[in-house]
Amino acid sequence: MLHRTFGKTNLDITAVGLGTWNIGNQWGDIDDATSFGTIRSAFDSGVTLFDTAENYGIPGGTSEERLGIALSGIRHQVTVVSKTGNWGRRIGRVIPREFPDTIRVCVHASLHRLRTDWIDVMLCHEGEIEDPSVYIEGFEILQKEGRIRSYGISTNNLDVLKRFNEMGTCSVVQVDYSLMNRNAEADFLPYCQENNIGVMIRGPLAKGLLSGRYDKATKFTDSIRATWHADDKAQAKYEADIDRVEKLKAFASPGEEMVQMALRYVISHPAVSVVIPGAKSAEQAAMNASAGSEILSDDLVAKLRELT
Repeated sequence: MLHRTFGKTNLDITAVGLGTWNIGNQWGDIDDATSFGTIRSAFDSGVTLFDTAENYGIPGGTSEERLGIALSGIRHQVTVVSKTGNWGRRIGRVIPREFPDTIRVCVHASLHRLRTDWIDVMLCHEGEIEDPSVYIEGFEILQKEGRIRSYGISTNNLDVLKRFNEMGTCSVVQVDYSLMNRNAEADFLPYCQENNIGVMIRGPLAKGLLSGRYDKATKFTDSIRATWHADDKAQAKYEADIDRVEKLKAFASPGEEMVQMALRYVISHPAVSVVIPGAKSAEQAAMNASAGSEILSDDLVAKLRELT
């Protein structure tokens, strides 16, 4: 497994981590035993970074709770990243973040669910926030308390990232980036390189499309991807995305080869610290981790960009 330095945190992390959104029942029901097995399989395959968020799961917090249990006995060997800012949003009752102490209370709740005394990196989960000062002040108090080690933001908006970085010490950013969404390559990733911001990549498999296993007749029923079939416009976009994936199959077979190629494309970018694909089984976690053994050649990267 390739290792990288995680921006200004100076943490040593693996190039492939594990995102735990998938183990909280939002992507379809998954039992405790399967979720624990998925996390431990990732660790046994060399993964040392685990990403979660306070609101992940049905009910909210399920992903953090399951991750905390699964990391029992190995917490000191891994890097944990969580996010705050979206608690209650799915039911229209998001907690107002008006005071730094609210940020503290929410992070303390995450610490409880994760069964840990500290979180390595805590991210603001409001990706379009105009004034992030309440998060920054709250995070800096938590740093002084020893509850978090570093902080940053999850956003696809470069202007938001710049504001956050100029107002505080942005050590890490999480951004959507894949062969299906290369927007970050233009300005976002270069800015991170220039400012030594650790980059976590979410959505590297485009919610599973880049496995190459699905076709235009596939109908998703989980709460995340069912929206792809919500109306004719959404279905048309889904079918166009399938056409794009079909072109990529010329360079890899559907399944493990396709997943490895997609993940390696992302970690081949020099600005990227770690990619955090999700998984719903021990087998998927091990397969994702195997992609972290190498990056793609410059020639293959160029060919894939021509197609996307």
